[in-house]
Amino acid sequence: MFIQEAPRGFEVDSAGFIQKLTDAVGEEFIHTDPVALRTYDCDGLTIYKGIPSAVVLPVSTEEVRQIVEICREYRVPLIARGAGTGLSGGATPLPGGVLIVFTRMNKILELDYENRLARVQPGVVNLHLSRETLPHGFHYAPDPSSQAACTIGGNAAENSGGAHCLKYGMTTNHIMEMTVVLPTGEVAHLGADGEDSPGLDLRGFFIGSEGTFAVITELTVRLTPNPESVRTMLACFAKVGDACRTVSDVIAAGAVPAAMELMDRYTIEAVETVVQAGYPRDAEAVLLIELDGLPSSIRPLETLIRDISEKNNCSSFRIAQTEEEREGLWMGRKKAFGAFGVIAPSYYCLDGTVPRSKLAQVLEEFDEIASSYDLRITNVFHAGDGSLHPNVLFDDRVPGETERAIECGAEVLRACIRAGGVLSGEHGIGIEKIREMKDQFDEPTLEIMERVRDAIDEDGLMNPGKLIPDEENVFPVAHSGAIARMGGGMTK
Repeated sequence: MFIQEAPRGFEVDSAGFIQKLTDAVGEEFIHTDPVALRTYDCDGLTIYKGIPSAVVLPVSTEEVRQIVEICREYRVPLIARGAGTGLSGGATPLPGGVLIVFTRMNKILELDYENRLARVQPGVVNLHLSRETLPHGFHYAPDPSSQAACTIGGNAAENSGGAHCLKYGMTTNHIMEMTVVLPTGEVAHLGADGEDSPGLDLRGFFIGSEGTFAVITELTVRLTPNPESVRTMLACFAKVGDACRTVSDVIAAGAVPAAMELMDRYTIEAVETVVQAGYPRDAEAVLLIELDGLPSSIRPLETLIRDISEKNNCSSFRIAQTEEEREGLWMGRKKAFGAFGVIAPSYYCLDGTVPRSKLAQVLEEFDEIASSYDLRITNVFHAGDGSLHPNVLFDDRVPGETERAIECGAEVLRACIRAGGVLSGEHGIGIEKIREMKDQFDEPTLEIMERVRDAIDEDGLMNPGKLIPDEENVFPVAHSGAIARMGGGMTK
């Protein structure tokens, strides 16, 4: 597998530095052994790996504050890490830096059902919050496919999405307030637990900044009432373009499903071999569509979606009749990435967003790009909001094929930009897309981003080398995408 080690940008040999970190968190909660450090050398982006000088596991805002101050004193970069499920290299350690891992800061601090709020630490696993609140009539709406493992702090850093973000919005729409430790070691409280707060929207400013502004230590998030009724449908098509047009037509008709997920024939093949979700193997594409709300409001939308699907040459249309059947349909979508191992040894996961009206055009262009590199691209994505996840299938055992897959991925991202889209819908930029940032933005725009970051982090110690391209990046020029070896468990 093609993996390039990032250069050792920082060397920390001071015993005093390590001792101060140890004093801050306790000897049991700092790792400096080379073998232990290897455990944290990357996130879901496996192209680049870096070995930190230390991994620290704080338990409170105060301990995080101390860590930040120590790193500032010694001018050592620091990187925050949740569960390591990110797919853009945002939590990849800068060699020699310090990795702050939030495994211990995993408590639900307060549940306020009257005001529909939850106060949590950043290491709380996304799905755990919904499991805690579901019996009380609420859930946490943003649902990345990695929600069984990913953390809410990491979701905030990347502004993560998910299947149901079509109706309910991205992570930023569900975070009301944050406590953060700034690069100076100061603790700041951003936002409020109400619908609005006076002054600048610093909360929204920090969400999605990928740890380059501050370290999040606490969040107040919005809880969403459980829907009274849910209807899940599977529409099957003989042409991918017909499925894409169905997506655009449904939204244009004024309907906003909770979710609209598209899977192509390669994905169907993999899923049915591994999961047996009940997708027809002869379909070129399937749309998994979910409606939720009052039964009286769902019925007319269900009829509308069926009519639009049939108008676009839908070959079959099925509605889940039981909760077990519904869960089976969703299991196929959730397990799709892990199933690709039956059709290719490796895959290269990308993330770009295009206007819904351009879906069919862009997917055709993906096929042409893949053919030009003698590779295959499979697609499984959030069709309702145009958030694509093309996966380049390849064999990393064949000399030169990984490099060819990487270049193929770069062309795929450029195709998204040409179609009027953006580099990322939910994975973030991290290391993986820094090269393409200059394709997306002009120099004045990039300069503004850099000036804002430098104003907040004048020493450049907060997750350097990520998100914003510099003249001299601390990481080598990165390739776009995340490479995963099959069986490795990386999911989106």
